[in-house]
Amino acid sequence: MKLIVAILFVLLIWLQYKLWLGDGGIPEVLELEQEIETVQAEVNTLQERNKALNAEVMDLKKGIEAIEERARSEMGMIKKDEIYYQVIDSESDVSIEDGPGE
Repeated sequence: MKLIVAILFVLLIWLQYKLWLGDGGIPEVLELEQEIETVQAEVNTLQERNKALNAEVMDLKKGIEAIEERARSEMGMIKKDEIYYQVIDSESDVSIEDGPGE
């Protein structure tokens, strides 16, 4: 009887060791679940970005307006017979009086 109890006790200790410290134990499972959540959040962000890029590609394929808008905003282009005005904020101007040597 004592032998059976000793064997069961050793088996219980071994199972607890495997559960808490072994491969696939509780700490490792919790760590993997956290990693899954992190990766899933990144995947969701990338999916949203892909949707936005796909919408932009479709817009560029279908419409001239999108191409014109991009040319105006990114390349500073204007249409024929248009006049370009650049507004400069007076607060950002550097006055000559503040220059070195004065």
